[in-house]
Parts: sequence; C-alpha cells; structure tokens
Amino acid sequence: MAVVLSGCEAVGFYRQAIAGQYQILAHQKPIDALIADPSTPAKLRERFEKVLKIRQFAADELKEPVDGNYLKYTDLHRPCVVWTVVVAPALALEPKTWWFPIAGRVSYRGYFSEDAARRYANKWEKQGWDVDVGGVTTYSTLGWFRDPLLNTFIYESESELADTIFHECAHRQLYVAGDSDFNEAFATAVASEGVRRWYLAAQNPKAYDDFLESRRRDNEFIKLVLATRNRLQSIYSDAKLSDAEKLKRKESVIADMRADYEKMKSRWGETKSGYDNWFAQPINNAKLNYIATYYDLVPGFQAVLKQQGGDMQKFFQATAALAKLSLDKRHEALSQAH
Repeated sequence: MAVVLSGCEAVGFYRQAIAGQYQILAHQKPIDALIADPSTPAKLRERFEKVLKIRQFAADELKEPVDGNYLKYTDLHRPCVVWTVVVAPALALEPKTWWFPIAGRVSYRGYFSEDAARRYANKWEKQGWDVDVGGVTTYSTLGWFRDPLLNTFIYESESELADTIFHECAHRQLYVAGDSDFNEAFATAVASEGVRRWYLAAQNPKAYDDFLESRRRDNEFIKLVLATRNRLQSIYSDAKLSDAEKLKRKESVIADMRADYEKMKSRWGETKSGYDNWFAQPINNAKLNYIATYYDLVPGFQAVLKQQGGDMQKFFQATAALAKLSLDKRHEALSQAH
C-alpha cells in the first residue's frame, strides 16, 4: 500500500531495498561451518571466534536479545553495506524526514548502492538543500531477520567490533518508530557501556586504557560538533539577519570548527587522526545533524543507567517507560536526567 501510494520513486526505492536485503540473506553461511573449514583464513576464523564471545557477553552481561543474530556471515565484496542520505535546509538544523513501514519516520534514507544514494542526494543539492552521503558498515533489521556478520565490519578492532554488536542488538531491545534521535542515542549508550564492561571483565588494563583514550577523543569531537550546531542555531534563529548574512556567518562558524579540530589534534600529539576523513569532506547542516542523531541524547541515557545502579534490566525497563511518552516529553526527560 505504501509503495502504491508513494509513486514511482518509492517503487524504485523499495525495489532496491528488497534486492539489497535479499543479497545479504541469500549469500550468508554459518560461521561454525566456516570455523571448521580449513580453507577459512586464520584471521577471519579468529574474528568469528571473537564474535561468539562478544555475543555471549551481550546476552549475559548486558541482557540484550541476541537470539540467532551474528551466527552467519555474508561477504558483500564492497566496503559498506548501505549508503545513507541525510538532508537539511541550508539555513536550518531541522532535518528532512521520510516515512517507512515498520521504522516510521526517520531522518535518513538508505541505499544499497553508492551511485543510487548520490543520484538521490544530487536532486536535493540542486534545490539548494544541505546534503550528506555516508557509507554505513552495518544496520539492524529490528528483529525481522536474523542479522548476519558482514565483511564490512568483521575486521574492525576488538572494541569497534564489540561496539557494533552491542549497538545493533540494542535496537532489537528497544525501538521507537519515528524517533531516530532516541533510538540511535539509546543504542550508542548501551554499546558504550557494553564495551566498558567488556574490557573490565577481560582484566586487560592496557587495552582498557587505550579504549578510554579513544573514547576521550571521541567525546572531544562530539562536543565540538554539538557546540558548532548550537552556534549555527543562534545564527539561523536571528530574525535581524538576512539570509545572505546568515550564510556568510555559517561559513565562518564551520571554518572555526575546522581550526578547532586542528588544535585538538595538536593536543592529542597527532598529525593524523580517525576524523581526518570526516573533515576532508564538505561540512554542512546535514553532516552535523547525522552526528547529533547518535550522540545528542546519550548523556541522558547514561544518567538513567546510573540512576538504576548500572542494572541493565532495570535500565531497559526505565527506557521502555520513556518510550511510551510523546516525542517531546521523552526528549525533555532525557535532557533533564543529566
């Protein structure tokens, strides 16, 4: 019904989505068979064995619904599983949203082809909107399918691999249709706590210290993004400024952001960092929104977890209660929590 009512463009979008998901499911292989297969590369076998331990930890320690997920593997022979398109007005931070069956209204649109994603993004760019296209290495089907491991993330570092699995399993625990900010921040908070506990349980002080240092830098980057959005919001909401002046000040704020990042790297004692690629691309409202979607509400969820004494089951009950509130009230509750 949704396809019929939405026109030809929607038909093409859903067709590629179905084909993309089918490709993943049709080519998956059980990882226990791959572990036993002598032709499986040693590094890949080691990754599978690590995943089995991470899955068990997610179920036992984080109380996540692991079910039959990540017990199969698909090699897509490409670096990303999907490419997301994020769109926002040139002089506003309110993102454009799309409605989809099951997921509800979300602030990004995913394509299994980078070319298709960029073609769609180009339509909005021609209309003067800010657009960002980014590759994604994994996603959750929210319980409709048993999600397999993919070549797009299997070789991530141990902390990143654990973070990915904890994050995607969290979406199966709780998902509110139509609230991307709530869903992604919830999963991000669960994953962050999961990685912290993972390293503590492993009693590997060096690896845990490295993880904390990486997380410290992540937090600096996130604060820089959110502070930049706040500065831009003040400019966009100033009725005394003309659109031309707002655009000029927007460029200045983004230039300041780039300069601040270079100062951050200098403090870190690095000439290069994992964020260089992010800054190498154009920065606009859409790009900043994508980061905010994942992190803006995280402190609120962390405060709720602390209020529950770190008990994951109680935390899930508390967040499920928040999910029953209206969007504005649940966001307000999370903002007040910390």
